[in-house]
Amino acid sequence: MAQQAYMTETAGDGSGPERPGSRLRRLAHRLFSGWRNDPRIWRRGLVLAALALLLALVMLVHAHIPNRVGNLGSLTETFLPWLGLAVPVLLVLALVRRSATALIALVLPATVWLNLFGGLLTDKAGSGGDLMVATHNVNADNPDPAATATDVAASGADVLALEELPASAVPVYEKALAQTYKYHAVAGTVGLWSKYPMSGVDAVDIKLGWTRAMRATVATPRGPVAVFVAHLPSVRVKMEAGFTARQRDKSADALGEAIADEPLKRVVLLGDLNGTMNDRSLNAVTSQLRSTQGAAGSGFGFSWPASFPMARIDQIMVRGAEPESSWTLPRTNSDHLPVAARVKLDTAS
Repeated sequence: MAQQAYMTETAGDGSGPERPGSRLRRLAHRLFSGWRNDPRIWRRGLVLAALALLLALVMLVHAHIPNRVGNLGSLTETFLPWLGLAVPVLLVLALVRRSATALIALVLPATVWLNLFGGLLTDKAGSGGDLMVATHNVNADNPDPAATATDVAASGADVLALEELPASAVPVYEKALAQTYKYHAVAGTVGLWSKYPMSGVDAVDIKLGWTRAMRATVATPRGPVAVFVAHLPSVRVKMEAGFTARQRDKSADALGEAIADEPLKRVVLLGDLNGTMNDRSLNAVTSQLRSTQGAAGSGFGFSWPASFPMARIDQIMVRGAEPESSWTLPRTNSDHLPVAARVKLDTAS
């Protein structure tokens, strides 16, 4: 009994371990104490409020930011989702400054960002699908192409596209994939491997002077599908020139024309487009096809760079097919992540 009385007294004098809830209450008290009777909460933080409104404006009118100077519009659209990180930063600063004006202004960029990208935060993946496809930029300097080929083949994809294939490494990929894929074709630096027969294989001219795109008809059990594989030119961010993407944009227009001329109703595009679905410069392609990640993925599906993915520039897009699921595959020896999707083919097409 004496021991019990001692323990009760010790717990009541505040010398025991502090509960996490107590620390949170003290922190909240420090942040919000004095707000009620402080008339300056509306005058402080006007710069923060202005930054919040500017952030919302950039996200709202990103499609109207001109590309004439350094392709600034395309650069903004490439990393558009990351602008949302500014919201919690401004929120903390507004709390520290005790600015009600800044806090109210932050509602606008938060709402705009959620309207643009909130749908990507939910898992839309289903469990069906007639055809599994995958694509991977394997990196021309890949130190172990055989291991990379084995890794992507293990995904179970029925149709696999590879980009950035150096001529010296093509035999290695062919040997490593031979057991899984009975049919394959290589055109320039891109290749297509399939478990189903292929016909009509041909290079696609994307105005580069060498081959980085191809097209084939894959005879799936649900009928023929036109499969395009493309690796659009790389883009660079340079201090003196901005976002250099002119050749990429020209090739995107040419690829869009080829897809528009495709007679088959069911089309799958696999490849490294060096651009995101938000980038208006890819409209010639993206306006005709549906992104599997946007329709049936979970999250943003960033694929590059593999060490810390910041943008989805590797794309799977379809027409005449219903995306069922879309995801990134485990990292290989490349600087890109492989991406995969399952689609349900429209038998009426």
